[in-house]
Amino acid sequence: MKPRILFAALLITAALVFSSIAEAQQLPPGKWWRREEVARQLELTREQQDKLDEVFRAAANGLIDAKAEVDKLQIALRGELDRAQLRRQELQRLAAQLTQARGKLFERELMMLADMRGILNHEEWTRLRTHLARAQERMRRDRANQRPMQRPMPRRRP
Repeated sequence: MKPRILFAALLITAALVFSSIAEAQQLPPGKWWRREEVARQLELTREQQDKLDEVFRAAANGLIDAKAEVDKLQIALRGELDRAQLRRQELQRLAAQLTQARGKLFERELMMLADMRGILNHEEWTRLRTHLARAQERMRRDRANQRPMQRPMPRRRP
């Protein structure tokens, strides 16, 4: 197998692994604990909501910085791949940095999730997981029910 193809395959595999892990741990976007429906289903107290706000605020800057670093490195990697002459060492350096940045982002997300999980009791956590599973199933059904002509066009990368 050509080294270039092998390298591209490794990059794609790493991206899929990280996205699968992150997706498995993903919570609804934003301050889900402040949504009336979620707070009611979980039976969250005002004190729990305030503590979840504190966890979110404490993690926000680090998550923003980590996500920005991943985005910057992805742009740099795309730029490097678009060059007329590939520079393998530069690609390897960027790939290593991107892998490390994704790992750091995942770790920060996971630690925030762990801190949030610590605020919820077992029953609340189970109800949240059930709520998420139902929401994901609804999204899958909605996508599957769209006719081909109604599906949004895939985004083109610059």
